[in-house]
Amino acid sequence: MPQTLFDKIWQAHLVARRADGRDLIYIDRHVLHELHAPHAFEQLEKQHRRVRRPDLTFSMQDHTVATKPGRDDTTNPSGAAFLKAMRDGSRRNRIRLFDIDDPEQGISHVVAPELGMVLPGATHAVPDSHASTVGGLGALAFGCGTSELAHILVTQVMALRRPKSMLIRLEGRLAAHVTAKDVALRIIAELGVAGARGHVVEYAGAAVRAMTIESRMTLCNLNIEMGGRSGFVAADDGAFSWIEGRPFAPKGAMWDRALAHWRTLTSDDGAKFDREHVLDCSTLEPQITWGTDPSQVLGISGRVPDPAAVDQGRRAAIESALAYMGLQPGMALAGLPVHRVFIGSCTNSRLPDLEAAADVVRGRRVAAGVIAMVVPGSTTVKRAAEAAGLDRVFREAGFLWGESGCSMCAGGNGDRGEPGERCVSTTNRRPPPRPPSPGASPTCGSSCRGSPDAAVHDPYRHRRPAHQGRHQHRPDRAGAIDAKPQARLQSAVVHARAPAR
Repeated sequence: MPQTLFDKIWQAHLVARRADGRDLIYIDRHVLHELHAPHAFEQLEKQHRRVRRPDLTFSMQDHTVATKPGRDDTTNPSGAAFLKAMRDGSRRNRIRLFDIDDPEQGISHVVAPELGMVLPGATHAVPDSHASTVGGLGALAFGCGTSELAHILVTQVMALRRPKSMLIRLEGRLAAHVTAKDVALRIIAELGVAGARGHVVEYAGAAVRAMTIESRMTLCNLNIEMGGRSGFVAADDGAFSWIEGRPFAPKGAMWDRALAHWRTLTSDDGAKFDREHVLDCSTLEPQITWGTDPSQVLGISGRVPDPAAVDQGRRAAIESALAYMGLQPGMALAGLPVHRVFIGSCTNSRLPDLEAAADVVRGRRVAAGVIAMVVPGSTTVKRAAEAAGLDRVFREAGFLWGESGCSMCAGGNGDRGEPGERCVSTTNRRPPPRPPSPGASPTCGSSCRGSPDAAVHDPYRHRRPAHQGRHQHRPDRAGAIDAKPQARLQSAVVHARAPAR
C-alpha cells in the first residue's frame, strides 16, 4: 500500500502504543533552551533521574540572552537566573551547552540545522512552538511542553496521538520580491489559524522545489501558525548538498548509507492524505498581516477590510483587531507610519535573509526617528555576515547590529518596542497579550527595502497600545511603509503588542 512520507517516518520511529491510545515515538535528537529546560532539569532532580541520551541532546542559550554587543549575564539581569540554571542542569546531565560566548551559539532552530544536528527522516523535539522550522530538511519535529520534555529526556520517546496527514501543493513560480514567508501567510489566510490543527503537513509542488533550503525552513517555521502539529518538505539533492560536511552530519561510509536511505524518503505515488490543499503561487504579491492573528492577511496593495462586508461569524474578530491595531476599514497598509523595524528570529535571520536585506538597505538611510535593528540567528551567521561586510551596510544605514538570539520575537531579553509604536518585523507571530513581535516578510532583504523617507518596506507590524488598550499613535517618530517592490518589507504581518505595563 502506498505510504506518505509522514507514514514512513512515523512507522520507523514507533516504539509502542500506550493503553491510552498514544504512540511512543523515538526522538533522534533534541535541542533545549533556557526558558523551559531548567524546569525539566528540576523535575529530573526531584525524581533522582538523569538524561537517558545526553549525546543526542543539546542545550542552547537563546531566549533570554541580551543582543547588545559585549553582552554578559548582567546585560539582561532578568535572564541571568535562566542562564545559570541552564548551565547547572546541562553540566549535571553532561549535555553539550552552547553558551553566550560559544562561537556557535544562536537560536535553536537556526543552529540545529546549520550544524547538521537535524537530518532528513529524523525526529526532533524542542520545547518551542516553532520546532517544525527544521522540517525544511525533511525532519519530523515537534514542539513540547516542560512535562513532555522531562519525559523525553528520561526515556528518549515522546507520547503522541497520531496526527492526520495533509498535503499542501504549491504550484507556479514566485514573482520577484515574493518569498516563502508570503506563501506561508497566504496559506494561513486561506486555511485560518486552525486550518491544519491535528495534522502533519507535507509541502510539495514546483514552488517548493524551487525554494532554497533556508526558504523551506521559513515556510515550515510558520506551520504552527495555522495549528499544524508539524510540517516538512521532503529532502532532495539540494537538501543533501546543504547538509553534507556539517559538523554533526554523518561522514564517510556512514554518509553513503544515510544518503541511500534518505533517497527513499518521499511520499509514494498514490499515497492518500487526509486533506489536500493547492495554492497557485504565480499570482502572489508580498503579503501583510494587518490584524492580531496571522490569518488576517492582505497583499501589499490591499486595503483593510470592512467588518460590515463580511459574514457575521467573522465580524467581531475583525472589529476587535481593527480597534486594537488602530486601523480603519478601507485604509491602505502601504504608507502607514512605522516606528521600529526588527530583522531577526528563527523565521528570517539566516545569511541569505541578511544578504537580501543588505541589498535593499545599501545606499539608503533609516528614516529619522525610526529605530531599526538586525539580530543574526546565530553567531555563525553573524561571523559570515561580518566577513561579507553586511554589518557595515546595516550600520551605515543606521541599523543597530546585535549579537545572536531570539531578541524581539520572544521579548525575554529586553528587546521590546515602546507603547504606541508600530513595528515591522520578520518574526512569525505574537497575539495581543504577548509583548513583542510581529511576523513579517520572509526575506529580510525585501523586508527592509525602503525609500529614502521610509525605514522599511514590509508590514508585519505590531502595535502596542499605551493606555488600557487604546492606541496612542506617534506621528512624531515614524517612517512610512512603502508599497513599491523595491521599498517595502516584503511579506509582512501587522501584529499587535501587549498593553502597556
